Amino acid sequence: MDFRQIHYFISLYEEGTVTRAAHRLHIVQPALSMQIGRLEEHLGQKLFERTKHGMVPTDAARQMYRLFLPIMRDFSNAEAQMLSSEGEIRGHVNIGLIASITQGVLVETLGAFSRQYPGVDVSVSDGYTSVLADRVAEGRLDAAIVNKPRRPLALDVEHIIDEEMVLIVGHRFEGTLAPCMTLRQMAGLGLDLVLPTRGHGLRANIDSFFESENIELAPKFEIDSLVATITLVEQTRMATIVPRVAVHRQLYDGSLRAHSIVSPRLVRRVVSVSNPRRPLSPATRLFISMLAANLRLRAPGATVDTPDAAA
Repeated sequence: MDFRQIHYFISLYEEGTVTRAAHRLHIVQPALSMQIGRLEEHLGQKLFERTKHGMVPTDAARQMYRLFLPIMRDFSNAEAQMLSSEGEIRGHVNIGLIASITQGVLVETLGAFSRQYPGVDVSVSDGYTSVLADRVAEGRLDAAIVNKPRRPLALDVEHIIDEEMVLIVGHRFEGTLAPCMTLRQMAGLGLDLVLPTRGHGLRANIDSFFESENIELAPKFEIDSLVATITLVEQTRMATIVPRVAVHRQLYDGSLRAHSIVSPRLVRRVVSVSNPRRPLSPATRLFISMLAANLRLRAPGATVDTPDAAA
């Protein structure tokens, strides 16, 4: 087994077909097939089943991918750091973001980062906090920006921002709402709320505030898609509770209105998690720093404190 074979294997695993993998690697298809065949012969295990839909990985291939992907990422990061030592920042950033961050500040961050560091490629995954944290632990992501997990993690956790969550309604909402209200006052209005499902990190945060006030929370709809939730609130008389940054564009153009909730003030803590065994590359650190700066800029009233210790 050599480095080239592992590289070829990972490309085929991720692309799913010999044609796409060979194109990604800039080699001819027979060369790729030959190296995969040699790898299977060396391991004494079949790695892929050829079907009409492409190359389907076997259990052995899935295990190999989990084992070798972190190693390949470490190699790429080490190479990028050596190249970056000559002055230009290069490499690949592979980061996870919760949906509200993706919706709020990702586009402008990618644009600015690309202009400033053209030698860096960026891959972004979104998902639940728990899923993203697991991917960081497994080495499938360099880092992730997530809601602070409740459970202890064997990861480095760095505080980014404490962000206000607000009640959001659209222009079709009927009735008058005060600019600020207590959580109990808001609950007494009988609003039709659309919130994430209970498996969502944002929902867990919202639930904790309602539980602390002994208020029953009964949303009309439960939807994990932030885009769908925002669209629904824009087009109906429904309301939602989201971080202000997730809807800053709609607040600016007037299609949505925000009402602050006080006593208690609803906040969610956003953190960066990374694997302590895999130091972040300069490119990844720079991307996180730029993303965090944009997040703070778009989140008035947010607070920043000292980093958390590793959890």
